[in-house]
Parts: sequence; structure tokens; C-alpha cells
Amino acid sequence: MRGPEIDGRVLAQGWCALSLLHDRIDAHLEKALQSAHGLSVREYSALVVLSEQHDGDGGHLSMTRLADTVALSQSATTRLVTRLEERGLLVRYLCPTDRRGIYTNVTDAGRALFDRARETNDRALEEALAHAEKSPELRPLVEVVRAMQHAATAPRA
Repeated sequence: MRGPEIDGRVLAQGWCALSLLHDRIDAHLEKALQSAHGLSVREYSALVVLSEQHDGDGGHLSMTRLADTVALSQSATTRLVTRLEERGLLVRYLCPTDRRGIYTNVTDAGRALFDRARETNDRALEEALAHAEKSPELRPLVEVVRAMQHAATAPRA
């Protein structure tokens, strides 16, 4: 049994609104992170993923998992990691149990930059959402983002 038919125009309008919200937020974050810290949104995203992965000793993330997590191709991820490595923010090393595997780890300098950039990112994200909230076609999407934020920060029973 099929569910209710979806009006293709409504679905397309929703997708366009979602793309517009993403593009506006991405552009605002890019400008803020570049001007304050010399980081692109992708570079910041990699630091987010790797910083969360590396609590405690022995944490690491394979290049393949990093590529999947930041939604880049393998070659684009390699270029991204190379840029961050050249700046002293990441290191690469071979997996001790599988010499074919390459892992990445955030350096102390990378963690320090990430900590500073997080405040910039959070502030810019809030600014972009507040601006998008003024648009009638984007307001429902912003409400969803805010509901997700509220659910993630609400105390657990």
C-alpha cells in the first residue's frame, strides 16, 4: 500500500528552501571563520570531527572515515588534511595494525585553534539563523534547527 502522494512542486520548493538556508549559513560561516582564523568551513568541520574523536589517549580517525564524515571525496580529503598538516594543525600516521591505513590526529595547535574558532562559528551560526528566521520560506527550517538544538541540550530524564 502506498502512502499519500507527494506534490512534486511542494517537495521541490522545500528542497530549494533547504538549499538556500544551507548556502546562506555556509557563506556566513566561511566569511567569519576565514577572517578571524584563516579556516574554511571544511577545515573547521574536519577539526570538529577530529577533536570530538580524540578524547583521551589513542584516539584516531582513518582518512576514509574522515572523508565520509565531512562529505568530501578521498582526494579532496587528502588535500584538506595536507593543508591542515602543513599548518601544524593535524598529523598523519600509518595504522600500527594495518600498514595500508592512514590516520589523522589533531595537534595541540589544532585543538587550540579549534577552541578559538568554535566561538566564532557558534556566533556566526546564530547570526545566520537569526537573519534566515526573518524570511517566511526559511523560518520553518530554522525552527527545525532550533528544535534539534533544544532537544540536544535538554536535560535527560
